[in-house]
This record gives sequence, structure tokens and C-alpha cells, in this order.
Amino acid sequence: MNHHMFQPLFYQVASGRIEPSNISFPFRKIFQQSRNTQFRMTDVREIDPVNNKVITDEAEFTYDKLIIATGCKTNFFGNKELEGKAFGMKNTQEAISIRNHVLMTFEKLIIEKSRSDDGNWNIVIVGSGPTGVELAGAFAEMKKDILPRDYPYMNFDQLKIILVSSTEKPLAVMSQEAQEKSEKYLKDLGVTFMSGEVVTDYDGDKVHLRSGKEIPSNNVIWAAGVTGNVIDGFPEEKLVRNRYIVDRYNKIKGYDNIYAIGDIAYMETLNILRAPQVANVAINQAKNLGKNLLKKNQNEWKEYEYDDKGSLATIGKHRAVVDLPFIKFQGFLAWYFWMFLHLMLILSVRNKLAIFFNWMWSYINKDSSLRLIIIPTKKNGTLQ
Repeated sequence: MNHHMFQPLFYQVASGRIEPSNISFPFRKIFQQSRNTQFRMTDVREIDPVNNKVITDEAEFTYDKLIIATGCKTNFFGNKELEGKAFGMKNTQEAISIRNHVLMTFEKLIIEKSRSDDGNWNIVIVGSGPTGVELAGAFAEMKKDILPRDYPYMNFDQLKIILVSSTEKPLAVMSQEAQEKSEKYLKDLGVTFMSGEVVTDYDGDKVHLRSGKEIPSNNVIWAAGVTGNVIDGFPEEKLVRNRYIVDRYNKIKGYDNIYAIGDIAYMETLNILRAPQVANVAINQAKNLGKNLLKKNQNEWKEYEYDDKGSLATIGKHRAVVDLPFIKFQGFLAWYFWMFLHLMLILSVRNKLAIFFNWMWSYINKDSSLRLIIIPTKKNGTLQ
């Protein structure tokens, strides 16, 4: 990757609401004014802590201090069938792939209309956290307002948006009020919420559940968990749940000059164990570590302490839930709060304006012009 990605809006790329470029910003642009910063784009294969080296596909880099911030990837829990046939959504390419696949499903079905009778066009989302709930809401609105215009000869009453959850309520990490309200919003949008169900397998045509039920679908999106992007070179005892064990200064256990922050870091304190793997934690860990590294005397270093800023999620237009430390609210006001906060977090004024105008156009017209199918071409057997 040569760019920063704003992950909370991946679901809007997947549902054709905004362009991928609106939530992406090149690293070289970010660091243009930083004369002491160099950027190298390559795949890291291994870290050699003994010789202080980072081994990549292209070269080896030596370091005095190393900070690992490799984030996480979709966790398919070792199920190769799921990994090979269901879609994850942890980067821009995966979001675009979901958009391409879902739109191609409708393009094929308009030619072979009879194929829709077996339910293979159902959109199944596994996992009822913020990602799963927001995706379900976006596709439900797409089914209601957009698809009938694009495909006027298809009967979308038969299309099901299905959210499969192992918990009894959606957004289980949020307050009881948020859980109940989000379940109501999903029902209002026509989403089928299957609670207490665990996916055991997916063969490309049917989702198999532990209860014995089967769901026909060629469109399965996996939003049921993440796991750390661990790099080779560290012994197993340095890891917990595929994350590096760090102290309160984000220093990896057993090393004096290697640090980990964000989703890849596992901090063993009672307070931080409650911290979700979200951007707010990573940003504050980075700020704390950066300030510490600028201090020559390590006795002046400050420990990182998790400060819960709250959680929020949107489930379609005028529907959102917000849990702040001092107040909880839902509905129209929460939706505006969600939009304002996410706009402020987007990098660059150009991207903020582009997203704002896309949202306003979609709000007024209940439509979007961004439903483009862009499939990479192959040349000499490789994607270009």
C-alpha cells in the first residue's frame, strides 16, 4: 500500500456510495513537508531482533528503534473454504471487490432471471459489529432506493439482506439501548437478523450454520472478527491472540528497542484489556509513544492509559446509535453526529468536500452515480 485508508467508510465504498479515492491519501503526500521522513513501499518478510534488521522483499533495513503498526486482517478462524470464497473488508481493494461482485451478480441475473429463484443473489453479512450492521443498512437502502431504478425489470422483493450474528443482539459491545435500537432499525429496513447463529462453512453457494440451517447466497461478506498481521521473527511466547505483548510504554515484552501500537499490540493491564481494536486506541498510543521517544530520559516517560471516547454506528439514513461516556442517544441527531465526526477525521479538505457532496446528493436524490464495475485486467497471467 502507498496510501492511508480511512477504514470506517469502507462499507460505503463497497455499497457504491463514495469513491475509493475519497477515503485514501498517499503517504508521500502526507510526508512531503517532513524532511527527516522516508517512505519505502515493500513487503516485510521478517524481523531480525538480534541484528536489528527488517528484512523485506527488496532490501534489508537496519534500525535503532522499531515500531510495529501492521494492524489486523480478517480472521476466518482457519476455515480455508470461507477464506477462499467469502469476502473480507479490511482494505480498499477488498471493498472494491465486494462492490464489483455484488453488482456483477445483478448484471448476470438480469440475463438469467430464473437463477434468482434459488436465492443465490442474497447478500449475507456474517458478524453484527459496527462493520456488519453498517453494511447491512447500506445494502438494504440500496435494495430499496437504487436497484429498482437500475434494474426495473427485476423483482427485488425476493432479494434478502441477511445479517448472521452469534450474539442475541446486534452491536453487542455497545449499550443495551444501542443494541435494541439498532435491531429495530435493521427490522425497519427489511434486514433479516439471524441471532445466535454460528457459520461453520461456506461452499460458494450455501452458507452452513451450526444449527443445521443453510442460506443460499453467492454474496457472503465476513465481518465476524480480525486477527493481527504478525511478522515472522518473534517467538510464540511474545504473542497473545496473534498480537504482540507490550508493556504500558508499548514496548514488546523482552525487547528494549522494539515497540508495537494499535491493533497488533496486546497491553496487559486491566483497563486496556477492555479497549476495542479501533483507530482511537492506535492514534493515542502513537501520540504517547512519539512523545516518549522524544524524551532522552526514560524516567520521564508516561505510561499509556486507555480513555474510552465512546462508540457509534449508523444503520442507514436518519438511523444511528451513539454511546458516549456521559450520554447515549439514537436516531436523527445521532446520524448527524456520526456524519460530522467522520467528516472531521477524513484527511485533506478535498476528500472532506468530495464525501460531503456525495452524501448530500445521495440524501436529496436517494441515488449515487458511483456504481462502477472495475475489474483488473490480466497480462501475462498477473493482475495489472
